[in-house]
Amino acid sequence: MTVQTTTLENGLRVITDDMPGIASATLGLWVEVGARQEPVELNGISHFLEHMAFKGTTTRTAKQIAEEIENVGGQLNAYTSRENTAYHARVLAADVPLALELIADIIQNSTFEEQEVERERNVILQEIGQALDTPDDIVFDYFQETAFPDQPLGRPILGRPAIVQKISGDDLRNYINQEYTASRMVFAAAGAVAHEQIVDLCRKHFTKLPMHPTKAYEKAIYKGGHFFEKKDLEQVHLLIGFESCPYGHPDYFPFAVFSNLLGGGMSSRLFQEVREKRGLVYSISSFNSAFRDAGIFGIYAGTGESKVSELIPVVKDVLQDFPKTLEDKEIKRSRAQFKADLLMALERTSARCEQMAQHMLIYKRHIPYQEIIDKVNAVNREDIVRIAESLQQRSTTYASLGPGNEVRW
Repeated sequence: MTVQTTTLENGLRVITDDMPGIASATLGLWVEVGARQEPVELNGISHFLEHMAFKGTTTRTAKQIAEEIENVGGQLNAYTSRENTAYHARVLAADVPLALELIADIIQNSTFEEQEVERERNVILQEIGQALDTPDDIVFDYFQETAFPDQPLGRPILGRPAIVQKISGDDLRNYINQEYTASRMVFAAAGAVAHEQIVDLCRKHFTKLPMHPTKAYEKAIYKGGHFFEKKDLEQVHLLIGFESCPYGHPDYFPFAVFSNLLGGGMSSRLFQEVREKRGLVYSISSFNSAFRDAGIFGIYAGTGESKVSELIPVVKDVLQDFPKTLEDKEIKRSRAQFKADLLMALERTSARCEQMAQHMLIYKRHIPYQEIIDKVNAVNREDIVRIAESLQQRSTTYASLGPGNEVRW
């Protein structure tokens, strides 16, 4: 494993990981632009832009883009998050130059023709409708908005239908020209790749990236609160959350280990007590969502209407009893699970590529895997107890969707 980095003259950062014995490669462009960069009147434009990237350039039609990557058995895809947008491909080693040139083309030469904009607008509106019809999905948006109300970090990634209806081709052109600057980008490649080749190809093809300064994103302020929507569903979907910490904070890894202990698998406290012992839910889990300047820890559960009033006190009891009953063997198991998940994932070129890009965007450097493992190993009982006890004093975010009446935390 050899990770190398180079910053081009225009500010684009290039990072690669040559993985011997691998016949394929994953490569892509990660952009530090997501839903939280959007003005309120253009909420959803980052996701709209991601969709439009595959709909034609000055050199290729949408069909030609699809055919060129699939003619070599490759895959080309993209995603949008609250803080990033990524455009990535997986191909065999010989087709790395083609994939890189395709990504450069869709980023720099998309035409945003009105006919394609209208067609894709309808697709996105259907995607929003599908999300609204998926309660265990949309409740996370309500949860995020309740935790970070009236600010970019709390707005939905897909956008709101009324706003998506109005986004134009000119809006998309202006947004990409303003926000997609070279200094906000990382090109990452892992697998059967050679660093100098990737650098040379990036230098050759990424020649039109804007280089002007960009405004800083609005600082996130966790507030918390309660959200409830009564809906005719089979289950109540609920989320309980507390403020946690951003990436880079000393408590980031203690929160990660604590989350795994509390609700990270079948041996976790919540799964054992709530599902296995009492049968109150089909699914229950915990998570820690970190952002660049904020974080939220949460517990998700899906349960029947008649079980909600019993479920919430049990979850409260598990949280309150946790610091007093934590055992060293649990910590050891959680560390082992965390490390195994990390190392097993890194056997895939896609996971390595993603992690390198995220490290460069968040920390401005590649974090060696041993450094991550050392940080996990350094989490001790005192750290976890302190985190668990602190939740009792933190303001709560509660979101629920489903039948019945509102039940508060």
